[in-house]
Amino acid sequence: MITQKMKYALKALIVLADEKAGNGRALRIEEIAKRSGTPKRFLEQILLEIRNAGIVSSIRGRSGGYILDKDPTTVQLSELLRLIDGPMAPLPCLSQRHYARCEDCTDEETCRIRRVFAEVFWSYLVLIESLSLADLVRSPGAAAQVFAA
Repeated sequence: MITQKMKYALKALIVLADEKAGNGRALRIEEIAKRSGTPKRFLEQILLEIRNAGIVSSIRGRSGGYILDKDPTTVQLSELLRLIDGPMAPLPCLSQRHYARCEDCTDEETCRIRRVFAEVFWSYLVLIESLSLADLVRSPGAAAQVFAA
């Protein structure tokens, strides 16, 4: 399950992607919050994390604000999930980037719990790693389903 913070991040990025496709101007945080329905106080922290990852940039000055730096097709949803919500694996022993051996496990090779969750997790990874921000931007119906839960 994705967190509310992740939903806010996706909503803000959809707004910035739409703006980039339109007139390409930077948007102030108040405008992003208004268009995305995201509380400004949460959005500030989220945009800072996304900016530090190089996905958006901030521009100072009178016509400043935030702008999407990357093409939406290159912003993978899996990378956003990892950035905002952390590791995606249901068990620490399945995480590629944050691997940790389960404390109560005696043998990963024969662990039945690991084997079943690995199958589910790898199927999920194949799907989520194939999706980008562009998939949410192109498909308003699909984006609405993401946020409906």
